[in-house]
Amino acid sequence: MRIPLPDLAATEAFGRRIAAALRPGDVVALSGGLGAGKTTLARAIIAALGHAGEVPSPSFAIIETYDPPAVRLPLVHADFYRLDHPDEAEELGLDDYRYGAALLAEWPEHAGGFGHEPGCLSLALETADSGRIAIATAGPDWLGREPWD
Repeated sequence: MRIPLPDLAATEAFGRRIAAALRPGDVVALSGGLGAGKTTLARAIIAALGHAGEVPSPSFAIIETYDPPAVRLPLVHADFYRLDHPDEAEELGLDDYRYGAALLAEWPEHAGGFGHEPGCLSLALETADSGRIAIATAGPDWLGREPWD
């Protein structure tokens, strides 16, 4: 599925739809080149989950967590750009962070990918003449709650 994101308002609206459908155990895997809009979309999702205030990029910390009541559900926001090998995600204790939480994963391929998980919504972000496009692939757990309907 191709979702046009011509501007910030469209990206924020898409983020709200994802947040409304998000459940613990889900993964939103955000891939694309530098400047493709991964962090912008992640921030829109986190804001739509109820977080007020600034959302730092986890580029240096690698993992940022958000817990209720600040957000609707426990959430892990991870930026795996700096990982050299997928085993490093395990060394960070990613599974412990993920327990009972949803995961927003930027640069998921650096952590070995999550597309094999039934709760994974993979979004490849690309720049286009008219802004950006999200190319979405949803795992079976997203059936019936796709954020583009």
